[in-house]
Amino acid sequence: MTQHHFSDQMQAFGQWKHDLIDSIQTYQAWLEKNHLIQPETELRLFEMVDALRTDQMSIAFVAEFARGKTELINTIFFSDYGMRLLPSEPGRTTMCPTELFFDKKTKKNYLKLLPIETRLSDAGIQEHKKHASSWRTIILDTHSPESMAEAFKEVVRTKRVSLEDALRLGLYDPKQDADRVNPDGYIDIPRWRHALISFAHPLLQEGLTILDTPGLNALGAEPELTLSMLPNAQAIVFVLSADTGISKSDLDMWKHHVSALGSDSEHGRIVVLNKVDTLWDDLKSDDAIKKIINDQCQAVANQLSLNENNVVPVSAQKALLARVRKDKALETRSNIKALEDILGEDILPKKQYILRQNILAEIGAMIDESRKLVMSRLNSVNKQIKELQGLSGKNEDVIQHLLQKTRDDKALYQKSLKSLKLNRKLFLYEYKQLSTILSLGELDKLMADTRKQMAGTWTTKGLRDSMQNFFGIINNSIEKAAKQSHKTNILLQTIFRKFDEDHNLGGTLPKVFLVNKFRREIDRINLEAEAFRKSPVTAMTEQSFVIKKFFISLVSSVRNSFYVTSLDAKRWQKTAMSPLFSRLKELKYQIDKRIDSLKKISESRESLQQRINELEISAEKLNSQLADINTLIETINRPLESFLENEKTAA
Repeated sequence: MTQHHFSDQMQAFGQWKHDLIDSIQTYQAWLEKNHLIQPETELRLFEMVDALRTDQMSIAFVAEFARGKTELINTIFFSDYGMRLLPSEPGRTTMCPTELFFDKKTKKNYLKLLPIETRLSDAGIQEHKKHASSWRTIILDTHSPESMAEAFKEVVRTKRVSLEDALRLGLYDPKQDADRVNPDGYIDIPRWRHALISFAHPLLQEGLTILDTPGLNALGAEPELTLSMLPNAQAIVFVLSADTGISKSDLDMWKHHVSALGSDSEHGRIVVLNKVDTLWDDLKSDDAIKKIINDQCQAVANQLSLNENNVVPVSAQKALLARVRKDKALETRSNIKALEDILGEDILPKKQYILRQNILAEIGAMIDESRKLVMSRLNSVNKQIKELQGLSGKNEDVIQHLLQKTRDDKALYQKSLKSLKLNRKLFLYEYKQLSTILSLGELDKLMADTRKQMAGTWTTKGLRDSMQNFFGIINNSIEKAAKQSHKTNILLQTIFRKFDEDHNLGGTLPKVFLVNKFRREIDRINLEAEAFRKSPVTAMTEQSFVIKKFFISLVSSVRNSFYVTSLDAKRWQKTAMSPLFSRLKELKYQIDKRIDSLKKISESRESLQQRINELEISAEKLNSQLADINTLIETINRPLESFLENEKTAA
């Protein structure tokens, strides 16, 4: 297989997205030129282009402290700077979750830091992102890597607080953190709750987002990481250390935060056994060292119930050193390319495949419908040409017969229009039932009632029962939404099938609305909620803080899922029946043109040849439109060329 750096593949992926945007905009221009554009279609095309421009390839690095995770990030993405860009020293480095990306809206280079004290507020991280005043901002000088590296050291800053303050912040557990208490009775905690780093790095500009997470305690302290950030990542790199093996906290992190994501993210989980250079021994042969490393990988695979091929042994520190010094032999020995190949030739193509499927499922259907519309016009024009050519030398009765037949077609159109409007009312009624189930108003009422119940209880059992009752009602709503969406889809499919029988749509199928993704998200939040509900820490924590944490992390995630799903349903409702109304509008246009043509011929036989000539010109234009739309289909369906090269090489 051809070897590619991940950066090369990422930039090729970015170019593919730019080309796809160009194709969508070309399609929009084609629609406008040929008078086929509709407001709903124009809006959806705009949304698709915006989604592609803001699309991100998210890679999350997850590990306990001192596993070399940040060094791995420096090596893969930032070795071109010739230094450690992110702070990566022995011991605890990353103290707060850190997101690296490029802010395409402001196009500014900055480090934003959210004070740890914001954990006492009712707002989660996503809510704080909406308010610039919540953050301390440091402007980055991208022309000076040394200046940037110095600024990034702020991420690892700590502060010393009393045990009472740490407990209020949810950052101290008397049973688990006794060894962290200093002799003076105080404890060191992260100075910052979250960090946002935006700068104009080529990969970040192409949409790469890197999430650097601190250890197990931080994942538990910030449920937003496990509820939204980790599940939304295309790849999760789980880093272990060859010099420590798998610790209990490593296993807990794997079980509760990585493996627990389920099949949705299975394709994107990579286990890295880092620091294999600690196994290098000058007194052993290369084969002996290789066997030791393979045995270590096998042991890791067995403990995590994985195939051995899914564990990648690397030395991030030696790889970074090799790249800074341009030492190809040391870089090869570090095995960093094996990890980059997985990211560039497995994870990235799958990300592109998912994106292509989502885009093509929609725009592909739009373009296909446009193609069928043009084909319908072309068939109608060719049919008229054949009819008119057959009228040469025929008497008036034949023309009147064709005219009456066309008027009968118009009567059928009027009947179909009336039927379609009635069916649309039925469809909107069923959709309204679905939107009621997904209503944020009802959910907010449930949230208010649950908060009131939790605040009014005097026992831990009462708190836990209120949480369980909340999710019981939510799960019931999901089932209702699934049943209602199925009922609405069946109605829509029946309408399309009947219309197809009457007007020969070529088997056009409607786009159905599914709640599968919605259900999976709620199921994942359910698991987090159950763990939170049963956690001993919940029983030991002050009631007001338990309620606050439950609503900030879990309940707010439920509300966001309802909000996104209701928006998707509304967007679907607006366009679900558009193909039928477009076809009906086109049918009327063709019937009116035929009636007008036959009337003119009936009044003057001299207009017969003139009309045939006009239709032949129309046929030429339609054939040209058909060629354009076929070219567009080929362009949009074209996969990323570099991935094709890999497939050919592998074959």
